[in-house]
Amino acid sequence: MTLVLALKWVTKNGEGVVVSSDSRATVGPISYEVRKVYPIVLEEDVPLAVAGGAGDASLVKQGYRICERILKEMAAKEWGRTTPTFEQFEETVEQIEGAIMERMDELRTHGVELDFSMVLASVDVKGRASIYVFNERGLAEPVHDNPGFALLGRGLFTGGALLLNLLGYAAEESYALDLGLLSTFVIDVVSGVDPSVGPFVGESWYMRVEKGRVVLGPLKGEALREYKERSRKRRELLRRLWRLLDLVGEERFEELLKNLERSLERDVSERS
Repeated sequence: MTLVLALKWVTKNGEGVVVSSDSRATVGPISYEVRKVYPIVLEEDVPLAVAGGAGDASLVKQGYRICERILKEMAAKEWGRTTPTFEQFEETVEQIEGAIMERMDELRTHGVELDFSMVLASVDVKGRASIYVFNERGLAEPVHDNPGFALLGRGLFTGGALLLNLLGYAAEESYALDLGLLSTFVIDVVSGVDPSVGPFVGESWYMRVEKGRVVLGPLKGEALREYKERSRKRRELLRRLWRLLDLVGEERFEELLKNLERSLERDVSERS
């Protein structure tokens, strides 16, 4: 099983997209590591999109190949070998949708039971993000505006959606968040209660605009170590917070928190 997250990240350079996943696959009693986030690039330095998939590994790989083939063809023939604009990506998703639906219909006629879902995301040079979710029939739904994120796999039901809601993630306020840390935290916490979801081991790609260019890169090793340690600390702090609330009560704790917030705001204001 799987937990895949695609989160829109609003920054001063526009919108970006972070796609992260655990790396555990299970078949009966057997678990093994598998790649679930797939970057799609043209000639190494022209990012086109990043995909993530859940379900049958063979079907997910077929979905990746369809996306890659169509996107690369369009980049070479129609887009001047550049990253697609928001509108171009939207039109191309319709082509991808048709190709995946055709493949899924063909498999159903042969009695194949479909277990497939996929997210496909991109960011254009103007800093506008696109996130589409494909279901088991191949139909694509845009989620970049509402809700601004995608969750796939069994981990969605065993804690992924609950944690994002509890922590108050909202795309329009994501500028104040570290989405790399948030992804690490969600995957690690869910893996602690769902044995079919593995802990976060660094499978995460970030697509964004830097200095007028679209760039796409993986999470680096040093950042992974930092995120894992900060994720552990935040889990412990949340436990301590719950105990403090039981000790002093919600009203008293809220008063203490407001005083702390005012003090921190003054510190920030004085530094600036």
